[in-house]
Amino acid sequence: MTMPRRQKYRKWGLQCLLILIPLLIVITLMLQRYNSLNARNHLDLSSEFLDIFRESSDKQMKQSDGPCKVKLSCPEDQFSFFIQSGAANVVPPKVCLQNKLVLGSALNNAGFGINIVLINGKTAEVTKTNHFNMYSGEVKPLIEFLQSIEDGSVVLMASYDEPSSKLTEEARKLISELGSSVVHSLSFRDNWVFVGGKGAVMKSNFEKHIKNDHKNNKYENWPELIDLQGCIPKYLE
Repeated sequence: MTMPRRQKYRKWGLQCLLILIPLLIVITLMLQRYNSLNARNHLDLSSEFLDIFRESSDKQMKQSDGPCKVKLSCPEDQFSFFIQSGAANVVPPKVCLQNKLVLGSALNNAGFGINIVLINGKTAEVTKTNHFNMYSGEVKPLIEFLQSIEDGSVVLMASYDEPSSKLTEEARKLISELGSSVVHSLSFRDNWVFVGGKGAVMKSNFEKHIKNDHKNNKYENWPELIDLQGCIPKYLE
């Protein structure tokens, strides 16, 4: 190969390098910028997703915060309540007053049989809570408790497991005088919730009852749990 031809190729190679090197630099810079923007957008999207997730979780926490899931608002001259019967012989009942738990497993004051909460009808303050085992217990303590209820008291009751086996006619009559329409027909492993009052002249509208029926039971030998909620007028002076 002659010298002029070598010089010609050398010159052509240098020209190519002078063109390619700036081009490669420009392409590299563009790729870096693109990757930077893509990463930033990815971070923005991830951050937005996390914010939405946190907001959703916060809402769920507020809705299920505490054992009194149902939040009621009543007029000033009334107070709210929520009662849930027990589920089979596994989940104890609960009673909430003014959106606050007053009887339940979290307070360790619920038990098998008939659970009772007494409330001062004027102030809406809880005066007593108790539970009476109507399967293996005795009915006398329940009768004495019912006889001790003072006029002007509001009474909330919820069944758990078995509420009726030891109930005598005397006990049923005392509960009926509090406003119950169901207690005389309450049977083995029925589910029952009730709100009444000492000195009430009318039957209560706050009462629910599900019979134990093997064909329709939700929990094999027990019916499904039931709940009841509402606003109770305060006793006037």
